[in-house]
Amino acid sequence: MKPERTVSLGPSEADLDQAAALLRDGHLVAFPTETVYGLGGNALLGNAVAGIYAAKGRPSFNPLIAHVSSKEAAQDLVHWSGLAEPLADAFWPGPLTLVLPLKEGHGVSGLVTAGLDTLAVRVPGHPTARRLLEKVAAPVAAPSANPSGRISPTTAAHVMAGLDGRIAAVVDDGPCAVGLESTIVGLAGPDPMLLRPGGVATEEIEAALGMPLVQRNAADPLTAPGQMLSHYAPDAPVRLNASIRSGDEVLLGFGAMDCDLNLSPTGDVTEAAANLFEFLHRLDGRGRPIAIAPIPQHGLGLAINDRLRRAAAPRDSGVTGAS
Repeated sequence: MKPERTVSLGPSEADLDQAAALLRDGHLVAFPTETVYGLGGNALLGNAVAGIYAAKGRPSFNPLIAHVSSKEAAQDLVHWSGLAEPLADAFWPGPLTLVLPLKEGHGVSGLVTAGLDTLAVRVPGHPTARRLLEKVAAPVAAPSANPSGRISPTTAAHVMAGLDGRIAAVVDDGPCAVGLESTIVGLAGPDPMLLRPGGVATEEIEAALGMPLVQRNAADPLTAPGQMLSHYAPDAPVRLNASIRSGDEVLLGFGAMDCDLNLSPTGDVTEAAANLFEFLHRLDGRGRPIAIAPIPQHGLGLAINDRLRRAAAPRDSGVTGAS
């Protein structure tokens, strides 16, 4: 991939105008969302989307999320449904992605959908992201702005550490508030399906729908981002459900305990979610194996444990995942 000078931009109107122009012209721009920093490319331009895969080293059979500025912009791309309406009303803008059948004449590159007849789409909650999307006036494909399979970025510094010289620009507007990727719900089948846990708790989604979500079988084909086995991984080996260090490990804690960094000393899973990727980055920089304390399996704890299982998965059983 041809190296380029990565420009650091801010959230000013002039800088967002520059970022939007770059995206419209087919360049790659990383930008903040409330979940993690996304690596944006114009979803209508095949060359731009191909550039995302090249910059990340991402498998091309792993679909991308199209980010749009409003529910109406999403409805221009996909066949809306009665189940989509209450979810969009409850959680958009915000960390929820919906997978719906594509409309005819949608214009989205087949590289975004990995050849599927569905599209993953969301309206991000971060105001800078929405301002940028309004200026682009086109859907922006944006996986997390990190090399494929590695820890997701929650600051512009994380983005530059992995992608400097491989993308045109980074819009820096501080750390991400949620810190976990969006929850993905599939609405293309007969029943709503949880395709990936994330920044909106499953219980909240089921309450909004008034019905339970079907659970995806891990053996099913990839239909949405973030479903690959080895994913979100530090360079260092990861050991889960640890209460104490073993050997030269560093310990990532939860609740009241002796540890190197603590996701939430008070045992708050929302605080833990916001800290997860930042603390993994910090511990990975120490060059030692990482042990991680147990996290409760409720609320956002489900999404945290999903990410941790993928971070600890064996890495010699095929390609690594992407965000």
